[in-house]
Amino acid sequence: MHSNTLLHPLTLRRAVPADLSGVLSLLADTSEWLHRQGVRQWPRGGFGPERIEPLIEEQVLYVLEGDFGATVATIALDGHADAEFWTPADEPGSALYVHKLAVSRAASGTGLGDALLDWAGASVAASGLDWLRLDCSKDNARLQHYYRRRGFRHLRTVDLPHRASGALFQRPAMVRTSTADGLFRTMDLVNA
Repeated sequence: MHSNTLLHPLTLRRAVPADLSGVLSLLADTSEWLHRQGVRQWPRGGFGPERIEPLIEEQVLYVLEGDFGATVATIALDGHADAEFWTPADEPGSALYVHKLAVSRAASGTGLGDALLDWAGASVAASGLDWLRLDCSKDNARLQHYYRRRGFRHLRTVDLPHRASGALFQRPAMVRTSTADGLFRTMDLVNA
């Protein structure tokens, strides 16, 4: 059971342009934490606005905000299968893909990541699709174990020298692993 007393009320909503700096800050903090752990999943210092602004414009980036509008977590959910990883044999259109999932260090261990993955899976099912998919660092055994414990199956690892990512995972849309029901409410969301 996760303690979430300090995190209420939390609201999940689509990101808007005004969220850009909070999202960039969260991703930079997460990237720095990953680098201190020896994980090179994301670029040191996070992502530039040119990588995040299109996600906001496409309305596929979501923010989980807490007290005073602070960004506690972020997740992108879209139909963009990375062509370097997902082949036609994978039927890329049968899934939605998680990107930029990050939870603030202050909220780490509270079950928010699990709850966001369950929300994403429910969004996939509501879209009439079968799979929730993601790719993560080829060298991050801890993160890969995290996803396996949450019902994801490792499909394969694509080892491209110019990409840190490449471990491909999927789980059926309606698998739920979170014990964090009620951690957040959704606002103004249309299923992805």
